[in-house]
Amino acid sequence: MKLTLRVWRQQNADADGTMSTYEVDGVSPDMSFLEMLDTLNEDLILKGEDPVAFDHDCREGICGACSLVINGDAHGPERTTTCQLHMRSFRDGDTIDIEPWRAAAFPVIKDLVVDRSAFDRIIQAGGYVTAPTGSAPEAHATPVPKPDADFAFEHAECIGCGACVAACPNGAAMLFTSAKVNHLNVLPQGAPERETRVLNMVAQMDEEGFGGCTLTGECATACPKGIPLMSITGMNKEWLRATRKAARK
Repeated sequence: MKLTLRVWRQQNADADGTMSTYEVDGVSPDMSFLEMLDTLNEDLILKGEDPVAFDHDCREGICGACSLVINGDAHGPERTTTCQLHMRSFRDGDTIDIEPWRAAAFPVIKDLVVDRSAFDRIIQAGGYVTAPTGSAPEAHATPVPKPDADFAFEHAECIGCGACVAACPNGAAMLFTSAKVNHLNVLPQGAPERETRVLNMVAQMDEEGFGGCTLTGECATACPKGIPLMSITGMNKEWLRATRKAARK
């Protein structure tokens, strides 16, 4: 396959960015999207040019590092992570636009790499449990109803990739934050911080400069792990519950 790539190039956070055009030949349909970018970078290095900076780590669809907007879609045309997207999703001769996550709370570091530490600070605000657990407890020591366990596991699948933010027209982080709140709040281990968790994490999310949620649903559509849109509703209920409880004190 021969492809035309239009790639966002930006030297650093303070520099102006622009789309640069490259031709890549010899692309196999079995290559992953990141392997195709490796091919581009090999060509650039041989020419003495600066390779394109992009994030990646496990390349197994688990870590969420491979954050790219491809032809206007977070992670590209398939509902998966960029590292698990294969070039058979494209056709010979295609022109592909490649950009970083587009959100004010995710400033560009260089080229396609963005700073997603805002997510880390949201988790630090309440995405943990303080109950001392000691060594690993016996599996049935703390009974959890199966619907609650399934609900928690569904939300724990969030890998923090940020596709929800990139896809949202408002740049909101509600799906990410709700996944982190819900998977802990429904479990008995998360009960001691149930109210403070949601209040602190939502407050930190707002402080980071993410946009407001208008429930357009693009976040859930783009999520490679299928976090449901109803997760946001669940977090809103938790926030109202915690706010009312705090007001009664």
